[in-house]
Amino acid sequence: MAAAATPGATPAARVSAPRPVGRIVQVALVLVLAAGVLSFPALAPNPYILSAGIVVLNYAVLSTSWNFVGGFTGYISLGHGALAGLGAYGTALLVTRAGLPSFVALVVAALLVAALAVPIGFAALRVRGASFVIVSIALVLILLLVFQSWSSLTGGSRGLVVPRPFPGLLRPEHHRVFYFLFAALLGLALLAWWLIDRSRFGLGLKAIREDEDKAEALGTPTFAYKLVVFVVSAGFTGLAGGLYALWFGDLDPVFQFSILTGSYMVLMALLGGVRNLFGPLVGALVVGIALEYFKVEFGDTQLHLVATGVLLALVVLFMPDGVLPAVGGLLNRLFRPAQSSIREVTAGELRDQRAAEAQEREPVDAGTTAGSGEVRP
Repeated sequence: MAAAATPGATPAARVSAPRPVGRIVQVALVLVLAAGVLSFPALAPNPYILSAGIVVLNYAVLSTSWNFVGGFTGYISLGHGALAGLGAYGTALLVTRAGLPSFVALVVAALLVAALAVPIGFAALRVRGASFVIVSIALVLILLLVFQSWSSLTGGSRGLVVPRPFPGLLRPEHHRVFYFLFAALLGLALLAWWLIDRSRFGLGLKAIREDEDKAEALGTPTFAYKLVVFVVSAGFTGLAGGLYALWFGDLDPVFQFSILTGSYMVLMALLGGVRNLFGPLVGALVVGIALEYFKVEFGDTQLHLVATGVLLALVVLFMPDGVLPAVGGLLNRLFRPAQSSIREVTAGELRDQRAAEAQEREPVDAGTTAGSGEVRP
């Protein structure tokens, strides 16, 4: 029977309850971010700035979609650009060749990309590390050759024109509608990531990320978990690619199946923090805005890539875990009280605690003989 703690005793392991200030700050930041995203079209001074906002949102959706695989399992895929290209061309071909309505074609194309991700996942997810990265790059190069060579279907180097889903809208209104469509898709992707993060399925994925062999030894069906999350990631990536095709209206295989697209996804997620819900979004804001700014400043040269690389190198050098973990650590230091440890327990409190423990170990019957363990009649 456990003895009651003495009034003067302070357990060494006792920790002060954290104040909810940090949580309030997080909720406030999320609300400010949501308000900023939703109010951006009204604040954009011209259609170009609004179109740049759509590009940033597209990056945010793509990097969040990538983060289903990279953030949960730790697998670095450079081939997600190919999945976005498949979604874009699938939507365009279903509209132009099959005559489907634009948004029906978008959903069907995303489902086809998710279905195609099953055999791709069966082949790619059986390898790890650098081998998985090489397989993902090979996927991009193979699809680039196929879509560039099959000009009778895809248009090849001439490109493929996609009919606008809202032909009656002027260009600014067209941008505004698609801005909110991309924002809605981003919200859906973030919600799905949040639900998986708090589920038993997400716990298994995190076990794979930390130590896949140990997770498998403990009974986690690692390959099935990886395949399911890869298919989910492919579906969202296909939706992002298809929505981009409907908005932009002109597809080119060299651009759609580019290694740079997959690299941007990885860099944005790593920059913001792959283990954080809003990490890819923050990375997309930083990289997307920097790319657009450097393109305007340096024109058609490749200096914008150099400038973006320098920016990323600086952030990774000083914030190796990403922007959000660094900011979160700063907020924890500012708003959370210091946790008590055994060094903070006074000598008197420690003496009282040890006396209570010794009293608990004494015989419960006064008639117990010392050392013999026998009880007198």
